[in-house]
Amino acid sequence: MSERFLRLACTAAVAAQAVLAPAPALAAPGPDRPVAQLLTDLQRLYRQTEQATESYNAAEERLRRQRAEVSRLEDQLARSRRSLRTSRTDAGRLAREQYQSTTGISPYVRLLLARDPQHALDEGHLIGRLARERARTVGRLTDDEHKQADLARKARKALDTRLTLAEAQKKQRDEVRARLSDVERMLAGLTPAQLTAVADLERADTAAAQRKLTASGALSATTPPPSPEGDRAVRYAVRQLGKPYQWGAAGPESYDCSGLTSQAWGHAGTAIPRTSQEQWAGLPHVPLNRLRPGDLVVYFPEATHVALYLGDGKVVQAPRPGAKIKVSPIAANPVLGAVRPDPKARPLAHYAPPAIPKTATEGPDDSLGTSRPTALTPTQGRWGYPRPKAGGGTA
Repeated sequence: MSERFLRLACTAAVAAQAVLAPAPALAAPGPDRPVAQLLTDLQRLYRQTEQATESYNAAEERLRRQRAEVSRLEDQLARSRRSLRTSRTDAGRLAREQYQSTTGISPYVRLLLARDPQHALDEGHLIGRLARERARTVGRLTDDEHKQADLARKARKALDTRLTLAEAQKKQRDEVRARLSDVERMLAGLTPAQLTAVADLERADTAAAQRKLTASGALSATTPPPSPEGDRAVRYAVRQLGKPYQWGAAGPESYDCSGLTSQAWGHAGTAIPRTSQEQWAGLPHVPLNRLRPGDLVVYFPEATHVALYLGDGKVVQAPRPGAKIKVSPIAANPVLGAVRPDPKARPLAHYAPPAIPKTATEGPDDSLGTSRPTALTPTQGRWGYPRPKAGGGTA
């Protein structure tokens, strides 16, 4: 199948907290509907799936950070409680010692009545040091009590936040599943002739978009070498060719679009944000005519899809649910721009691109629904998630 249409569902990389509006009802496919309208409707459904997936990815990332924060606070709270127990033990010991040494004679009277005033003074210094120790112990006890109470409040608040984020993530997961069910229903309603016609039209649209982009001069006629890190990112991404797309996945067996790019650069030694929208917002932008292998190409006005540039007008990407990681023309989707994770890194003096298999441009997106994903159980839907039960829920 061609690129642009069957990669749309991969992209949902970070509509962070956006809640998607309900999708407008689509007319039943029907044998007489224009092919262009079918393609438009399918692209709209894939686009909505992209946004839902990226919202899920963003929620998952926030939840991951919140879990780490809860764990950190719980560790601090445990240490604070141990310190508080120690302080209370010390305070109790000093209280007992003070009680046992209490007399009714003041230190001044003892000094006047002492046979050896110097000895009394030395004893007074010792008593003063013990008093200061008691004061420090009491102060430490008070501080530990306040710290323990403060950490307990923060830990409770962090846990409440984690529960809220987990609930939001569940809703966004359900949103992705609902969007994918819409795609599945529409594809199921298309005839083989319609599937072929839509695939042909989408393939022609992609080829035309690639020719237009190349003719515009937006891309350089030559590809500069990557940085060492970019080279490692490219080689990692190429090693993933043929692995399945899975929404919300970041390897090592499957990926979504931003999962692939973030893992490729992570394995190259440069940590980048998890989602495509965060990558677009947080990484330095670079003009298309200065692209070098390893740069990230971001798509759609909402930055909901991302691919890794290979050079010569091609990218490697995780296209959509049901597809596999493949090599595509850079214009397989509407290009928003590009970013460079390592803008200060110097390019390699000599660069030999990795070998790309001839089958890398092929894959399950060579048909619209005529081949189904493999390794699905009877309780799984087309994209590998549990089928909805009658009346709601999942199998």
